Amino acid sequence: NRSYSVTISDEYSLFFANCVPESSVSMEIHTEFFNLNRDASRNYLSSGHTNLPALLFLFSFAYFSFFLAFSLYPRHVSKRSLERIHLLMPQLLLATGLSHLFAALDMHHVKLTGTHGWDVFFFNFDLIRVVLLFSVVILVGTRWTFLHPLVRERGKKVLFLVIPLQVLACCAYSVVHDTGPYIINWVTWNQVFLLLDLISCFAVVFLVVWSMRSLRKITEGEPAAAMKFSLIKRFNLVVIGYLFFTRFVMFAFKTVLSYEYQWVSNLVEETATLVFCIAMFYVFGLLEKDEYSVIGDEEEQVSEIVVKE
Repeated sequence: NRSYSVTISDEYSLFFANCVPESSVSMEIHTEFFNLNRDASRNYLSSGHTNLPALLFLFSFAYFSFFLAFSLYPRHVSKRSLERIHLLMPQLLLATGLSHLFAALDMHHVKLTGTHGWDVFFFNFDLIRVVLLFSVVILVGTRWTFLHPLVRERGKKVLFLVIPLQVLACCAYSVVHDTGPYIINWVTWNQVFLLLDLISCFAVVFLVVWSMRSLRKITEGEPAAAMKFSLIKRFNLVVIGYLFFTRFVMFAFKTVLSYEYQWVSNLVEETATLVFCIAMFYVFGLLEKDEYSVIGDEEEQVSEIVVKE
């Protein structure tokens, strides 16, 4: 039963290594890592994560406010402009707000006690959030045609591929988050999570690029149609930029960031996600006359021909 006093501020880990070949060691061990607050109370979060509970509470409040504003707005809009996609959008905001709320509660519980208390609720709502986010992005990026009688087969296949992959990725993330390198195959679970997430993102990028290609064929020689679908093209580029930023730029940023400022990476990533949602909801939200969501019969016929090609 030993205690080690840390005199130099840094990030520390504890490892046990068995160097005797073909031998096993069994033990029961209890470890506690903590920092001391100014009032001498224990803080079981690392210095780079101690600000996360307040940060997550702040973002949960932002998403709940966003949810209320978006839910109350349809009262001032004609019901003709209400699409079924608009029923998924507030559900995404609510699930995101609940995910951040339970994440904040769980981090606060860890900060006080050193153990998780709300992680089950967090993982459940985070899974719903991820599924709804990818569904809304795919549906909006393909002009909501999944919600029309004519369904694009290629886009539907991508949607049915991405959703199960994200479910599996969330399961792998829960294993990685709740455990550590001390369990067998922890590194494999971490690699599985990253691989599934990247495959999902590449599938969405493929669909976005293919959608832009089909839209380019549809709008050739049609100035009015080109103006109508220019917004979709810009949104598709925003989707690609968002996925690239959150998967690659943030990975590099977290790698070079000092351990004391790891919370800054969470702030940047959450801000980018919130800005992306605001832009998507603003552009494709409820309008009195949404000319971007209305698809004429001729355009549907041309789109069907392009899809078959």
